[in-house]
Amino acid sequence: MAKYFDVHPDNPQSRTISQVADSIRSDSLIAYPTDSCYALGCRLGSRDGIDRIRTIRKLDDRHHFTLVCRDFAQLGQFVRIDNDVFRAVKASTPGSYTFILPATKEVPRMLQHPKKKTVGVRIPDHVVTQALLAELGEPLLSSTLLMPGEDEPMTQGWEIKDRLDQVLDAVIDSGECGTEPTTVIDFSGGEPEIVRRGAGDVSRFE
Repeated sequence: MAKYFDVHPDNPQSRTISQVADSIRSDSLIAYPTDSCYALGCRLGSRDGIDRIRTIRKLDDRHHFTLVCRDFAQLGQFVRIDNDVFRAVKASTPGSYTFILPATKEVPRMLQHPKKKTVGVRIPDHVVTQALLAELGEPLLSSTLLMPGEDEPMTQGWEIKDRLDQVLDAVIDSGECGTEPTTVIDFSGGEPEIVRRGAGDVSRFE
């Protein structure tokens, strides 16, 4: 059964956030809210977490996982980014965007796209997520909580707990969060390519 954590949306309880972070360090798979929608998250190097996310969402090995980062300095450790791309990404973070960029050697091979050697990165604009990232001290390996065959992600913590109780270790509920996945922009070829139109405004990349 998944543990259920009721977290204040504006003033997250530090003890609860610490418990969740400890759980992640112990290889737990969690569902947590972001500024776009709920996501599945686990420790950066957790092969078990990756396998469980793939199973829940029925993903193949071409799926781009996302490293959810606390800030731009942390993001820069995991992707290679030139000056032009830097400015474009910097202007759009924090926010509801995921950027696909060439991975650095800090990214485990199992997280990289098998051919492109890329990975998704994002910096969320969400108080609870930011508190968890600060406590964890490293990015969360994440994937949008969008179930196979469904057009919209789940948006309620209690619903996620009820439906995925047997396959998750923890669910964070901090009330309403977004209902749309992030907008995904692929910068791996130098020029921005809009891969998915979501919560973030795409006009600056067109």
